[in-house]
Amino acid sequence: MNDQAALEAELSGPTPADVAALRELSGDIIVLGVSGKMGPSLARLARRASDEAGVKRRVIGVARFAERRAKDEMERHGIETFACDALDRAALARLPDCPNVVYMIGQKFGTSGNQPLTWATNVHAAALAAERFATSRIVVFSTGNVYPLSPVSSRGPGEDDPVGPVGEYAQSALGRERMFEYCSQKNGTKIVILRLNYSIEPRYGVLRDLADAIVRGDPIDLAMGHVNVIWQRDANSVALRSLARCASPPFVVNITGPMQSVHDLAERLGSRLGVKPRFEGTESETALLSDASLCRELFGPPETGVGEMIERVADWVKAGGGSLGKPTHFGERDGNF
Repeated sequence: MNDQAALEAELSGPTPADVAALRELSGDIIVLGVSGKMGPSLARLARRASDEAGVKRRVIGVARFAERRAKDEMERHGIETFACDALDRAALARLPDCPNVVYMIGQKFGTSGNQPLTWATNVHAAALAAERFATSRIVVFSTGNVYPLSPVSSRGPGEDDPVGPVGEYAQSALGRERMFEYCSQKNGTKIVILRLNYSIEPRYGVLRDLADAIVRGDPIDLAMGHVNVIWQRDANSVALRSLARCASPPFVVNITGPMQSVHDLAERLGSRLGVKPRFEGTESETALLSDASLCRELFGPPETGVGEMIERVADWVKAGGGSLGKPTHFGERDGNF
């Protein structure tokens, strides 16, 4: 229930669709920003799917690697690593050329205290990477935060609906998209932009935030009363399979699961944890939502349903499983992170 090695193995386990996609894909894969919450399991997924497909390719992970342990762990699983500051043009130039790029660089938390660094990380670094890998296929992780709050009576915005970012983090995230769009327009770079919200696994995510609050006895604010969630492995699977759909101009896809009630999620988590959740506030008529109908049409529905997610997270917390210590702050409605 709280075996992190087993969890990492499960999160990086390829499906037949992953294996088939990486059998058809040509060339090596480089993951920029590999040391974040999702990057290690995505890189391992790419490695394992390639191996099962019988394809010999390099899977390369790039990050600053402030912790040597993270670098060593990736190398232990057959992933080559390069330490690199994404804001250093010369360091980017030293990276190996690669036909397939997964771009996972971004900053969200700490924005309110250091807006210039957030804009540099989310916008300037994107421009540098797009320039460096102009001839590659690039899958870019973005966020559903580029959309405005939407009525909960709807399914949320689709890819063709207007964006309307709230707050500087969301604005800079849209800036990241615009930099890749500009470089695609200028250089013909083939790109997919993935608007994700919210990725879930037992050590972080909306469900972990709710479970921790329930166990502590903290009241759960219902102002942001609805969310979308998707299991991390399912989101990473879509990212890797999206490499085959890179296009110019960029192809945009929302990645998430169906809308969920925060009150209902908390009640179901509390039942599994054996603790009655406490609530405060009332549900608003709007929330940060995304319509992922296109993603389901292209890649099928997520393999992991919300019921299984709730069970996995609650059992992990109940067994004393560790946390990444990175709360989502999904309840923020003013865009301040």
